[in-house]
Amino acid sequence: MSLQVEKLEKNMAKLTVEVPAEQFDEALKTSYKKNKNRFNIPGFRKGKAPQALVEKMYGAEILYEDAVDAVINDTYRGAMDESGLDIVSRPEIGVEQIEKGKNLIYTALVAVKPEVTLGEYKGIEVERAKPEVTEEDIEAELKKVQEQNSRLVTVEDRPVENGDQVLIDFDGYIDDEPFEGGKAESYALTIGSHSFIDTFEEQLIGKNAEENVEVHVTFPEEYHAKELAGKPAVFKVVIHEIKKKELPELDDEFAGEVSEFETMEEYKADIKAKLSETKQQRATTENENNVVEKVVANASMEIPEAMIEEQVSSTLEDYARRMRSQGLTMEQYMQFTGMTAERLREDIRPQAEKRIRTRLVLEAVVAAEKLEASEGAVEAEIKKMADTYKMEPERAKELMGEEGLRRMKEDLAVQEAVDFLVAEAKLV
Repeated sequence: MSLQVEKLEKNMAKLTVEVPAEQFDEALKTSYKKNKNRFNIPGFRKGKAPQALVEKMYGAEILYEDAVDAVINDTYRGAMDESGLDIVSRPEIGVEQIEKGKNLIYTALVAVKPEVTLGEYKGIEVERAKPEVTEEDIEAELKKVQEQNSRLVTVEDRPVENGDQVLIDFDGYIDDEPFEGGKAESYALTIGSHSFIDTFEEQLIGKNAEENVEVHVTFPEEYHAKELAGKPAVFKVVIHEIKKKELPELDDEFAGEVSEFETMEEYKADIKAKLSETKQQRATTENENNVVEKVVANASMEIPEAMIEEQVSSTLEDYARRMRSQGLTMEQYMQFTGMTAERLREDIRPQAEKRIRTRLVLEAVVAAEKLEASEGAVEAEIKKMADTYKMEPERAKELMGEEGLRRMKEDLAVQEAVDFLVAEAKLV
């Protein structure tokens, strides 16, 4: 195998890989063995016709696709290593020369990790986040616990009000015709939750139990069901039951029921202590983020488009995994939200670019300050991982392998850079 490397503008590069004819011919033989049962040759049972006859009948080109894939799989990693480039994207492959008996030549267009020019990064001045706990914060937390311990009671002496939960049947029509998904029975709807389209919920306010109501709405233009998007609809609704939320009194009895304390005063003191701890953690994170953002803003680099696209795709894959863990496919998510794949990529892109810039700058700080993860930090991280998966640290380390351990050390060094920048910063 021979390699030519051409550096292009905007941190792109083209690798031209030439593979000996003998290696390509071997790949053609492998492709023939893989595909021979597909060919019908008169006088031969399926899979028994020799390679030469298959090539004569169909042309050698019939075997090229799998052969080229095999050659690229066998040679690209070596070409990457030999190039000496820090490649940060999947290759865009192009075949320059392909013919049986000749060298195979292919190209790989790749993004290269950009150089970062650090601006001012020591002594950065930022406003210190203040982890202050106010009376309003305590009251808000109390209100949340109060809401969690509320109960629903049936209302019989008044019509529907905002905040009520109503039990309804509904039947939807467009142009006097029922439509799919427009009907339900004994549906519990909270008024003011905005879980139904347009002004559906508002039109139930002031109506009474067992009252029949006609609700007029218009589906949004961006509604996921295209056949309904932008169309006016009428829902025939029957209100079967009205329930209101009843909140418990915020007194000593309440404190005793929801906590280990006997009085509201003690319970509030505990809430304040916990809020203070949480706010301190948030303030620490906010300080870190503000310092890092300023350092990133002071740096300059030219990020190749392919690198951003790679990060967007990686973020989408992570998102899809999280959806699957919740029992949803991306297709279902798109349907429920009215989102399109193109719009989702556009929405993700700014965050993806920010993540790349931040990582590149922190890596540049690691290099400039010669930072590295301590053995203690590495061992602690391995132990944390081992505890998560309920195994011995040595086993976790073994499963990670050299590459996994290298990436862990890089991540820990990046965190060292964050700690370094915050320690050097002026928090005013």
